[in-house]
Amino acid sequence: MISVDHVRLMACYNRWQNRSHYAAAGTLSDADRRADLGAFFGSIHATLSHLLWADQQWMNRFAGTGAPAAPNIPASKDMVADWEQLGTQRQAFDEVIVDWAATLDPAWLQGDLTWHSGASGRELTKPKWVLVTHLYNHQTHHRGQVHAMLTRLGAQTDATDLGFMPPDA
Repeated sequence: MISVDHVRLMACYNRWQNRSHYAAAGTLSDADRRADLGAFFGSIHATLSHLLWADQQWMNRFAGTGAPAAPNIPASKDMVADWEQLGTQRQAFDEVIVDWAATLDPAWLQGDLTWHSGASGRELTKPKWVLVTHLYNHQTHHRGQVHAMLTRLGAQTDATDLGFMPPDA
């Protein structure tokens, strides 16, 4: 079982890494951000759009924050077409996650969550702490793909190691 301290730490880590990756991607041309570089969602832009969609999907399940604009995983990569809007929405939603984590009741983590999974086409039930772990693991997984694409294109992010996160992140 994870603790609320872990949830809060990972929310701050997520925000820090998103800021770093978006800043690095912002140094590239729109064509470079949209180039299919072989990642699961193809491009930097599509992968970051999917990540925002997934975070919105999970936070809607966790806290009722509202469903994402795209209806499903395939549409998630095109959910926010404009780069500036994607960055603005990402930054705002990172604050939603940080604020949620800051007020999270430890007892909430001990319960189960039942939801309809569009990906599996059925209703699932899992421990909430497992699903919160998945939220952060999913972010790290796809941000790793983005990091590889950024590196390939010559863009530089901050360090990605949790131990290097600044205290004010």
